[in-house]
Amino acid sequence: MGTDIWGTIQSKLNQEFGQDAYTNWIKPLTLVSTDARVAVLQAPTAFIGNWVARNYGDRIVALFVGEGVSVERLEFKTGMINRTVAENVATPVVTKTPVPAVSRNKTGLPGAKLDSRCTFDTFVVGKPNELAHAAARRVAEGGPVSFNPLFLYGGVGLGKTHLMHAIAWEIQERNPQAKVLYLSAEQFMYKFVQALRFKDTISFKEMFRSVDVLMVDDVQFIAGKDSTQDEFFHTFNALIDQNKQIILSADRAPGEIEGLEERIKSRLQWGLCVDLHPTDYELRLGILQSKAEQQMLLNPNVEIADGVLEFVAHRVSSNVRVLEGALIRLFAFGSLVGRQVTLDMATECLADILRASDKKVTVDEIIRKVTDHYNIRMTDMLSPRRARSVARPRQMAMYLAKKLTSKSLPEIGRRFGGRDHTTVIHAVKKIEELRSVDNQIAEDLELLRRMLEA
Repeated sequence: MGTDIWGTIQSKLNQEFGQDAYTNWIKPLTLVSTDARVAVLQAPTAFIGNWVARNYGDRIVALFVGEGVSVERLEFKTGMINRTVAENVATPVVTKTPVPAVSRNKTGLPGAKLDSRCTFDTFVVGKPNELAHAAARRVAEGGPVSFNPLFLYGGVGLGKTHLMHAIAWEIQERNPQAKVLYLSAEQFMYKFVQALRFKDTISFKEMFRSVDVLMVDDVQFIAGKDSTQDEFFHTFNALIDQNKQIILSADRAPGEIEGLEERIKSRLQWGLCVDLHPTDYELRLGILQSKAEQQMLLNPNVEIADGVLEFVAHRVSSNVRVLEGALIRLFAFGSLVGRQVTLDMATECLADILRASDKKVTVDEIIRKVTDHYNIRMTDMLSPRRARSVARPRQMAMYLAKKLTSKSLPEIGRRFGGRDHTTVIHAVKKIEELRSVDNQIAEDLELLRRMLEA
């Protein structure tokens, strides 16, 4: 009787949570007894017992009650069923304490939910992102990979997260049994803090070190978090030692992430670091054409006049998210007014986006403003001179170039007389330190920033 009921409950859990989650977490469990309002389940390991208790405990209790069995809590035992109670590990679950909702990826592991729109089929490839796309494809295909980790970096809206999701979908499509865990660095930190809070770091370690592929987005957010960095370091090493694949992303190269421990920076640079460059006109137009086809399916009555997509691709160059938002706005506008979307309509509809795109600060403009402000010659700014009267304004200009433009550190260095990118890093760090203790530096920065963005 008990076995039949448990089989029915397992079947319902399979339908609710999917085959992968069922195979990993529910199928290994065996019902031992349902005495004294306690359902005792046998788990192969304490980790699986703890995991099921936290993530599926309330639902299992509710299903027992639905089958007419008076169960108020679950108890998990590990080891062989015929062992004594003293040899077993029990983890009670009180059903009055709500279990927090957890987003699950396709494998049932607790991580960020994957976006079904972000696949390789929907990723538009161009010169600025072709290397990143090729590297992501290579990792997703499975088999031996010569680089580990794969580190994707670049500015906002250039496709890092899209590629991360695409890799996860492709791996799971090719190998449904693979344990792929995708989450943000913020989620990694949150789960680690929760493990510390509940004194359950062992389960945390077992969970993260038992995956086949670990994917962490926006790694820069663990910078300055010493305890989280320490755990990330050990997790990284453990997975590398097991030849498990690690895929990471950030808004800048590992060496440029301030507050990140040197030992982590060096390990992130072990594998392949790929920069997703800002989009060029051809890539932006390709993205618009691809997205327009999708929008046509949703808005078949909207007609886009010739030249509109080319106009938007030329004028909106900040990032892909803004580009896609502009296209969605055009289709919505055309659908609402019931007219063809012409160049005049696009100019009117996207006026605010076009104004923002036109306000582009260049490195040359920054150099001119800073030299004028400090009354020094541009030749001195670009020369090897290291006198403080020249070096400090040069550092200010480098700092502003890093903060106000999308140029990479090597590009900025080249504009300042062919300097190395490490010189730019030093300048940015120096100004960051000075602005917090020197009011004059802080005031000069704010004044220059306002003049440049005006």
